Amino acid sequence: MIAPGAGEPLRWPDGKRFVFTIFDDPDSQTWEAGREVYALLRDLGFFTTKGLWPMGPIRTPSDYGLTCAHPGYTKWIRSLVECGFEVGYHNATSHTCFRAETEKGLDLFRSQFGAYPRTMAHHYNCDENLYWGEGRLSGWRRVIYNLLTRFQNHNKFFGHVEGHPYYWGDLCRDRITYCRSFAFKDINTRKAWPLFPYHDPARPLVRYWYPSSEGSNKERFCETITEANQDRLEEEGGLCIMYTHFGHGYYNGALDKRFVSLMERLAKRPGWFVPVGTVLDLLRERQGDIILTARRRAELETRWLRHKVFYGTA
Repeated sequence: MIAPGAGEPLRWPDGKRFVFTIFDDPDSQTWEAGREVYALLRDLGFFTTKGLWPMGPIRTPSDYGLTCAHPGYTKWIRSLVECGFEVGYHNATSHTCFRAETEKGLDLFRSQFGAYPRTMAHHYNCDENLYWGEGRLSGWRRVIYNLLTRFQNHNKFFGHVEGHPYYWGDLCRDRITYCRSFAFKDINTRKAWPLFPYHDPARPLVRYWYPSSEGSNKERFCETITEANQDRLEEEGGLCIMYTHFGHGYYNGALDKRFVSLMERLAKRPGWFVPVGTVLDLLRERQGDIILTARRRAELETRWLRHKVFYGTA
């Protein structure tokens, strides 16, 4: 079922011409980098979504980015929330977790921030991810994906496999509203794939999926938000949900000058700069629920696979 009006041009709140927001994964993010980036975003009026790990590592971590177990880190995140930022979930911690550990991570998140997360993005190095790797695709598209990735993600992720020690799909369904899916190399996320947030009956343990625009590191982020792309996003009345890691190249003793310049330019434009969850709530309110049909699923997967081949998007 595709709701009436889904994908059609929308009028944004407060007379704004376009929407720009970010989901920032915590990978490799030091305290210094995080504070500098988020001070810039706050001062420019970008109130985005800060992904985090609510629990410290139990075993060898896959990444040195800070978790909420770091002294003072949760207090700092709460100060961001008080300013208007959103906190999102990036798995329980930076390594694979068993079901009980994932449940503990979700409960920690609720105790730290007052509610379960509305938004999440899977951490690539966690085998408890739901419908991830080859599980993101179906039919011949899965075959092509496995060939492209040399079967590295074949039968690797188990969060949706009931009875497996990593299973937590029911917890995701009951406690999290929005999960990130495919990334596209287009600043206008809604132009790359207009039908979202969507529910996929073939992947029922996620309530709603949302796509994003490619910006996994500083270079790719800046390539996506060039001056020309900013102008086009405004002209199209578009919506950009940027996917990035602010720990990947944005800060090296000082913030990257190109990044700062582009964000300062974007801040001067008539955009609505609110968290990911706020944007997705508005889309659902305006469009109703979008249920992915088999035909639309094939179209989405094929569109993303094309981006994967040519651009290496996530």
